[in-house]
Amino acid sequence: MTKWRPDAGQLRRPVYISLADQFTAAIKSGRLLHEEKLPGHRDLAYDLKVSIQTVSKAYDVLARRGLVSGEVGRGTYVTSTGPSLQSPYIAERLANVIDLSIVTPVCTSFHLNRMKDALHRLADTLPPAAVLSFRPNTIFPRHNEAAVTWLSTLGVSTSPQNLLVTNGASSAFTIALMSAAGPGTVLAAEEICYHVIRPLSDYLGMRVRAIAADGDGMLPEALEEACLRDKVRVLVLQPNLANPTTTLMPEARRLALAEMARKYDLTIIENDVFGPLITNRPRPIAALAPERTIYFTGFTKVAIPGLRIGYIAAPDHFAATIANRQLMANWMATPMIAELATLWLGDGTIGKLVDWQRETLRARHRIVADALHGAHYRAHPEALHVWLTLPPDHDELAFVSQARVRGVAVAPSMPFSLSGLPVGAVRVSVGATEADELRAGLDILASLLRAAPDRSVLTI
Repeated sequence: MTKWRPDAGQLRRPVYISLADQFTAAIKSGRLLHEEKLPGHRDLAYDLKVSIQTVSKAYDVLARRGLVSGEVGRGTYVTSTGPSLQSPYIAERLANVIDLSIVTPVCTSFHLNRMKDALHRLADTLPPAAVLSFRPNTIFPRHNEAAVTWLSTLGVSTSPQNLLVTNGASSAFTIALMSAAGPGTVLAAEEICYHVIRPLSDYLGMRVRAIAADGDGMLPEALEEACLRDKVRVLVLQPNLANPTTTLMPEARRLALAEMARKYDLTIIENDVFGPLITNRPRPIAALAPERTIYFTGFTKVAIPGLRIGYIAAPDHFAATIANRQLMANWMATPMIAELATLWLGDGTIGKLVDWQRETLRARHRIVADALHGAHYRAHPEALHVWLTLPPDHDELAFVSQARVRGVAVAPSMPFSLSGLPVGAVRVSVGATEADELRAGLDILASLLRAAPDRSVLTI
């Protein structure tokens, strides 16, 4: 039987849901392992000073979540495989499901035609080095120059020597993290953040500290408390339309965090994959603390998914390390896609795609405002997603399952929660489907919010 026990001081109403959430977090984090036996109902009830019925209901919730199984006379055992990269979105496109779980830009025949036209143009002008060269330094100098010009429109001042072209923003983040920190390093991130931060840090042997945040983003005083308690060395931030909370950090908060980073000598990794969509965006942190900020952005979220190219801009003392990490991990970005990105940066297509996306998202958010009128959610009119808060009496995983039964997929909060606990909210994409499907899916979610919660639905 496991030595791990729930904390009675952390129980909240409804108690059985809170208790189930503690067990869920322990299983997901690996503190409870596959085939470990859970405490007996009576013993746990005695330890926590709750009723046996409360423990039984909590174990029933765990069973519906697919985390445990029980047999009369044998006990209750963990059936989950434990910690892994939890994708908040469904892995494949399913028939008869309105998929609002994955954050992707709105795409139409307009985008496909632009891509077809660009490929025809590349066929006529393709440089031999893009196909025949095996050396990054013979391919990418002019791509770096085009990227530097693009980043300047986003408020980032850098040089071609301090810029690296990568295979998308996810690759850029991995390289940035490998360059900024080593095994054992403590990094700080918002308590609800990009779902890759925790598993990637675990794989790289780093430790993550969850920092409290409010409607403006990470709290500087909470960051300082973590720096005083632990030797924090890296600060990971997504100040523009954060995934999943849609937070747009005001400049005053950015300045305060930049000063805190200077005070405790932190390296900042700034994720700006959504930044180009914002019309009047505050200055990036890379402009406020350029001497310590590794900045990256890309095109898959703001222009077209197939344009999988990312850019990293870094201070002088990180430039060589980042280039070496890129060589070690990927050798170089895909030259053909880099050619396409540079072509579109040069002829203005990227700007047109971003402008189109921005206007389309504004129209999508008018649908959201109408369909979710009266619901509690956070959004921005130029964001690709909405952060929908559930009523207190709704169990998050049951809500997600009920939505799937009704034909709508949304992203639960747990993959984004550094604690591993659900926070009673779901991420809803506004760009992943057609406008009429979005409206239909939102209407279903709104009806579930209005209805009495039904916890008898099995987790899918």
